[in-house]
Amino acid sequence: MVEFVESWDAVSRTGGPALSREEARARDAAGLPYAVVYRMPGREVPLGARWVAWQAGVLDSWAYDEHGRRTAESELQLREDEGRLLIRRLLVRQYPDAQTAEFDVHCPRTAVDVSAAGTARISHQPEGMRGASLEGKVAVAEEHLWTARPRFDDWPALPVSDTLPGWIAAELSAAASDWRREPSRLLGSIDFDRLFRPGTRLADGTVLDAVPCGSLRVPSGVLAVACPVSWDEGRRITVAVPPGTYLVKAALVEVADRGYGAYEEAVAVRLQIRDAPVAAWEMALGPGDDTLRLQAGEAFGFGTDGATGAFGDADAWQDLRDLLERASRPGAPEADRLTDALAGVHVDGGDLGADLAAFYTGGDGVYPVWLGRSASGEVVCVDVATAFDVDLVS
Repeated sequence: MVEFVESWDAVSRTGGPALSREEARARDAAGLPYAVVYRMPGREVPLGARWVAWQAGVLDSWAYDEHGRRTAESELQLREDEGRLLIRRLLVRQYPDAQTAEFDVHCPRTAVDVSAAGTARISHQPEGMRGASLEGKVAVAEEHLWTARPRFDDWPALPVSDTLPGWIAAELSAAASDWRREPSRLLGSIDFDRLFRPGTRLADGTVLDAVPCGSLRVPSGVLAVACPVSWDEGRRITVAVPPGTYLVKAALVEVADRGYGAYEEAVAVRLQIRDAPVAAWEMALGPGDDTLRLQAGEAFGFGTDGATGAFGDADAWQDLRDLLERASRPGAPEADRLTDALAGVHVDGGDLGADLAAFYTGGDGVYPVWLGRSASGEVVCVDVATAFDVDLVS
């Protein structure tokens, strides 16, 4: 059976106000947005949903398994002739068991990005985000590029299949030798430990001793990394860590004399979680982040429009932001809660039982958060490079 609603949130699987079939039909005819939700009696989560916005030329679909996880997504684009849709993007995920979370880094998945010119870029990750990608660019037959724009009463039974179309499966099974094998975009190539090792040479300087920047209480066991001074709350990265108190330190570099004297600069900050060697560096992801959507050289991270980032307890984040804002006012009674540190300022959360360690970045933009993991996969440290141009010399 189907339901009609004004809007659809693919993450929460919830829609806006309900629409009658007649109201949805009128919206379809006028090109106004609405959603079609497919349900099966006795099943709590929907089989799938389709978001329709003809005026914007958009038709997006999602399929869900019985646990509410998205197994497939598609993005279709209405072309100028309004008679057909370009199958612009397909994404199919596989979950090895019922316990695996949606967007788990271990889930195998395949993404296909199609152009109207008749080519498709296929990215296949059989081992999930931590594994390598098999990537190729292939020609697409005309019948696989397009689908007819459905009439209101002529929707397919499901919005998108949770299996790959035959032509994509055939391309993967006969992957040509010229397909590239790309390393995981989740794993980092920079050894951040070297930024905290005195004597490490950078392109423009030499690493000095790491400088302590106070301690941070994380009672909830969820660390947030984000900009604490943006106008809106902004995008946060969260990392699960054992509840506890952890040391913050900054990597200090002596920048070489380039005509106006040498100087010292903090180029990275670290929250030390465990005293153990790092076996691999992994990009921390936000909700819905998927490395299949990254191009070469791109990374996910937190955004800032105030050249500032911070470590803080996720549950107390808003209270800590408010405390930082109040304590920064001239003559504020909370001013004694602030302590200057090499990388920025430390905020003592007092009775909140949690603290905030704010650090300055090299400017506005997006800053990736890197997790140092042990050989057993535990988080050893959480690092942010605060300078855009950190270049290690081999």
